[in-house]
Amino acid sequence: MGVILMRAACFIAVIVLGHILRRTGFFKEEDFHVLSKIVLKITLPAAIISSVSGSKIDPSLLVICLLGFGGGVLYMTVLYLLNLHSPKEKRAFEVLNISGYNIGTFTMPFAQSFLGPAGMLVTSLFDTGNSFVCLGGSYSIASMIKGGGDRFSIKKIVSTLLRSIPFDTYLLMLILNLLQIHLPDAVTTFAGILGNANPFLAMLMLGVGVRFSESREQLGAMGRILLVRYGIAAVLSVAFFHLLPLELEYRQALAFLVFSPISAAVPAFTADIGEDFGLSSALNSISALISIVCIVTVLVLVM
Repeated sequence: MGVILMRAACFIAVIVLGHILRRTGFFKEEDFHVLSKIVLKITLPAAIISSVSGSKIDPSLLVICLLGFGGGVLYMTVLYLLNLHSPKEKRAFEVLNISGYNIGTFTMPFAQSFLGPAGMLVTSLFDTGNSFVCLGGSYSIASMIKGGGDRFSIKKIVSTLLRSIPFDTYLLMLILNLLQIHLPDAVTTFAGILGNANPFLAMLMLGVGVRFSESREQLGAMGRILLVRYGIAAVLSVAFFHLLPLELEYRQALAFLVFSPISAAVPAFTADIGEDFGLSSALNSISALISIVCIVTVLVLVM
């Protein structure tokens, strides 16, 4: 337990460091986007390649993809039902802003550091299913609810997914593993070097990008969304860990994956449908802080 808490404290320290460096002017606001590109397009794909390469994927584990997809759908369904009599703008905002998991730039470093190859395999499969929700599905549904020009479109979702380098990497590695095709050692070694930088850069990026809101009205809206999200996450965590007929290390990973924060793509999608981008960004930041506490707590309990 001491090792887990020490590593988690180091992660938090890197986030705090990033925030301090931005507040003191070392990083500018636009530097967040530079760090984000490095993480999403270089270190995260490399971490996926180095961790999943060589692992044998039992076809029965593909059900984990459905768990990642189903979690996002469940959040959206509950918020939609709770807002049946609310204005369509509020329904669209809340359905979009509760959906998806930020696994690639947030939870993946925890899995990479605490769970090893088996945990990374489960995380990758879970995030593959999650990607269908957070990289296009929730946006299309929110657009449909609001009744704007954009309607639900499978073509648009697929197009968005295929432009996502992490998703393409997940898909490629999944296919290679199922076909039992192994990458050359030089490729996996190079990917390992790049992937080792992912936890530090991902946490630093979060620190640089974290934002807070002081509006009471906004805090009330955020509180409602977060209460529903983490209440459902707690139920899913207990159910996955105690009820699924999977190996212990797989259930350990799933138990904390459901506490991943709201997808990092949500604020941009929120702006795109003409809703409150600032509130979405603040919600995203607070969600990340809550998730740190939840994930560390779960790791201590299940490891």
